Amino acid sequence: MDLFAFPPLAALLDAAYGALAGLSTLLTPVAGASAAALAVVLVTLLVRALLIPVGFSTARAEQTRARLAPRLRELQRRHKKNPERLQTEMLALYRDEKTSPFAGMLPVLAQAPVVGLLYTLFIRPEIAGHPNDLLSHDLFGAPLGESLASAVFGGTVTPAALAVFAALLLVIVATAEVTRRVFRPAATDDDSPMNSPAMQRVFGSLHYLTAVFALFVPLAAALYLTVTVVWTLVQRVLLRRRYPLPAAAPAAPAAATTRSGGASAGARGGRARLSRAAGSAR
Repeated sequence: MDLFAFPPLAALLDAAYGALAGLSTLLTPVAGASAAALAVVLVTLLVRALLIPVGFSTARAEQTRARLAPRLRELQRRHKKNPERLQTEMLALYRDEKTSPFAGMLPVLAQAPVVGLLYTLFIRPEIAGHPNDLLSHDLFGAPLGESLASAVFGGTVTPAALAVFAALLLVIVATAEVTRRVFRPAATDDDSPMNSPAMQRVFGSLHYLTAVFALFVPLAAALYLTVTVVWTLVQRVLLRRRYPLPAAAPAAPAAATTRSGGASAGARGGRARLSRAAGSAR
């Protein structure tokens, strides 16, 4: 079923096409055949700029979650055998702190329609009954309406397309690696399954899903993803300075604690024996 056959969505798609095509026409004297690609970049920057206030709320939510993490772990330890009570206590804690476990997801949800529109604009040969002229644009010889996967499996891949996609994928992967290293979760004494080394590796690999997704979308959408992940990294670095996370308290090693406790007990026992021996001698 074609969702864009419904009149409201068809009108939205036609309006997006008109805006992007008009912007491409304005940029043609500057960018030539790559005007549509430059228009996609400008649209991406505009969307991200509009979401800056949301970025501030996301950073504050991340700071709040880090501050609440020790209390959440204590609730999990206390009510681990009573999931219903645990859920109630956690929701009450979030409510008291005026936050939510889902705070910070708005940027992703807000950008999903933009990516969907770009994807649709560059895969349809016709928009609202007229030819889609955006498909005639390219970026350094790589068609904006073709994905790397379709080009490879369809046998239409060109050296220009390979070079452009390779450059975008390199930027996305490098940005994901920097993000993974810079925003690596701090070590805690949380021994829950979600904090196990295996799960942390799984969570770390999620940073690279954008690169996988970029293989299967038209070049225009891949260009949008590349610009937005770079913007997101820079924004997170800047906002982390304004909203730093609380320092995690280092966990005392159990073995060291046991040895220390044993040594203290041994010392007290030794002193008691010496006192008894002295008393006998007297």
